[in-house]
Amino acid sequence: MGELSMTFEITSLVVLIAIIVGDLILVSRRPHVPSMKECLAWVGFYVALALVFALILYFVGDTHHVAVEFLTGWLTEYSLSVDNLFVFILIMGKFAVPKKYQQEVLMVGIIIALIARAIFILVGSVAISHLSWIFYIFGIFLLYTAIRQVKGDDDEDDGEDSAVQKFVGRFIHVHDEYDGNKIRTVLDGKKVFTPMLMVFVVIGLTDVMFAIDSIPAIFGITQNPFIVFTANLFALMGLRQLYFLLGGLVDRLAYLHYGIAAILAFIGVKLLIHAIHEAPLEFIPGFEVLEKLPEIGTAASLIVIIGAMAIATVASLLWAPKGEPEEVASGSGDDQQQG
Repeated sequence: MGELSMTFEITSLVVLIAIIVGDLILVSRRPHVPSMKECLAWVGFYVALALVFALILYFVGDTHHVAVEFLTGWLTEYSLSVDNLFVFILIMGKFAVPKKYQQEVLMVGIIIALIARAIFILVGSVAISHLSWIFYIFGIFLLYTAIRQVKGDDDEDDGEDSAVQKFVGRFIHVHDEYDGNKIRTVLDGKKVFTPMLMVFVVIGLTDVMFAIDSIPAIFGITQNPFIVFTANLFALMGLRQLYFLLGGLVDRLAYLHYGIAAILAFIGVKLLIHAIHEAPLEFIPGFEVLEKLPEIGTAASLIVIIGAMAIATVASLLWAPKGEPEEVASGSGDDQQQG
């Protein structure tokens, strides 16, 4: 893998985080429901930015391998991030978040996700550098997650949300009405928390759970912490606009979870093969036979990831059973007007 200078890494992170912060400031100053044109422009901008970054890595790195690793990691994390949208839709609908404030909620969720993933990446990097057998755990965990995806056990349910609400409710009083995008408001002369706080808590916990799934997956692509974090960062960029862009289309992607399961299972197998070479379990009789298995390259991973998502998307759009379209999220008609 090509080595990157510390100056390049720090400069890149400063620029990318500045873009995220600027996006957050824009959302907080002008809450509104983005138009289709606006969503397309922002999603296109962030995708183009990721491709430009990959091109820069191609020329900056000692080899082209670092650029391929970034592209593969970015597409992996982007695919898994799309799965987040299903849960975001459920959360927004459950708490009836006014549509004009959903952008801000999603942006806060993205910031929480970045912080959570940064922590997991640091912990994962240290574990990998000192405990090579951790790849066995990562691989088995991804295979387990893939099985859950196929069975449909990976969705948030109302029971889990209610448990969060009950837990938070033990410590703070949350009123049942919104006051714009405020977290606290005054009711009958007393300061109370609005449902917006509960939404942030549930979104934050959900993001942490998704980080637990996604970080082992990208470590199956690369062990470079900088590439791991930037791939996650670019995957989360534009997720807010993608939420509004896809809208009801997300409900029609009935087979998307099979594509995600295939990606997780593939990377799980890749990690297990890597573990066999890095930390052979020589005490197991006949284990030397497994050591002859060839490692899976990054280019092959890139092809499998693109293929799995393409097949799942096309199959969903062409052959999925048609159902009644659902609302992206609840909100009054007044909240759905353009800002």
